[in-house]
Amino acid sequence: MGLVLFPGDDDVLSPDISWSYTGFSMFRQWLAQVDGFTLAEMEGFGGDRQWSSVSTTLAPLLNHPDADGPDLAPAQCAAMLSRLEALLEHQPDDSDPILRRRMEDVHQLVAVLRFCVDMDVELIFG
Repeated sequence: MGLVLFPGDDDVLSPDISWSYTGFSMFRQWLAQVDGFTLAEMEGFGGDRQWSSVSTTLAPLLNHPDADGPDLAPAQCAAMLSRLEALLEHQPDDSDPILRRRMEDVHQLVAVLRFCVDMDVELIFG
């Protein structure tokens, strides 16, 4: 079992991205670290730090239930998109296979978010 993020356009040919639940957890932990905080310290992830205490446009993705939960609106996708595209612009040396995998995930997620923004549809967690 795993998690798929996809546009809410009812078209099976639209881009999507999938992870195992463990893979998604590791991806979110990495994104939080990149944005300067530790996900395990956050409320809902074992800690008591409030989400309002961190400044990240990635909060809708980072603080989302693994499955179900609310769909993300195109405006939320657009806000996250700009941050993720910035990560792609500053790609570090990709000799690290884990980092290379994280950047591939970012690239795929950017494609899905870009589609959601361009088509004005929500991002669905399924």
